[in-house]
Amino acid sequence: MSRRQTTRRQLLAGSAAAALSIASPLRAQEASALERLRAKGSLTVAVYQDLPPFHVGGRGIEVDLAGALASALGLKLSLLPFQAGEDMGDDLRNMVWRGHYLGFGPADVMLHVPVDRPLMEKSPQVKILAPYWRERVMIARDLKALPTLDMLDPLLGKAVAVPGQSLAGWLLIGAEGGRYRDSLRTKYADGVQAAQALARGEVVAAAGHLSELESTLGGDERFAIDPLPLPRMKDGWAVGMAVKAASTDLALALQAAVNTLADNGELARIFAAGKLRWRRP
Repeated sequence: MSRRQTTRRQLLAGSAAAALSIASPLRAQEASALERLRAKGSLTVAVYQDLPPFHVGGRGIEVDLAGALASALGLKLSLLPFQAGEDMGDDLRNMVWRGHYLGFGPADVMLHVPVDRPLMEKSPQVKILAPYWRERVMIARDLKALPTLDMLDPLLGKAVAVPGQSLAGWLLIGAEGGRYRDSLRTKYADGVQAAQALARGEVVAAAGHLSELESTLGGDERFAIDPLPLPRMKDGWAVGMAVKAASTDLALALQAAVNTLADNGELARIFAAGKLRWRRP
């Protein structure tokens, strides 16, 4: 090897070492997620559009929860409502770790994410944490027409309201080989509309999520709300939030905030304002 080649290699090695010595402190000094938010002064929270009672028209349980989380972190709230995509993977991509192809997002945190192990394993780009509600598929019934409902048999031949494009709808449409399909009224957009039909006396029962039925019918002694009598539906699923996988300090701060809101009764007050009785998930 010539002296010129040796000298050139030494210079390149020295340049690389110098670059590493400069880059390492820069990486060490890179602001954390929480530090960046505090510099910005606000927390951007993604919430589903048209998801009663959690968010409708700028109001709802998760709007209030988003405000409480921002306040707990010493930040202002920036709300980012969005329409649901094809599946939860799309929503996490659009709202948490990459951003929507139309140019909005991602948010700092997304609410109403199932705290579900398979979803976590399929979504390594995010952290899913801080469950604050347990959702269930339920059925509300007129107590005069249906004094008991331990099984689906009493629904046969009776009008039952259910949102067709929903888990409750799919379960009832397919139950026992479609035996109850002719009894179902499936035109409703969500469980709130189904519950309203029950309240008007148009049907004898309405199926949907616990949050939808209870926020509409809770406290009305004419009706009972119970789990849909299908064994696999009784436990339901926890609902929490998601942040970018690298946002560890933000995740810890949000978990601590939810714990405090639960312990000091603020979560119960937020849910009560949405006509739901809060239960620990």
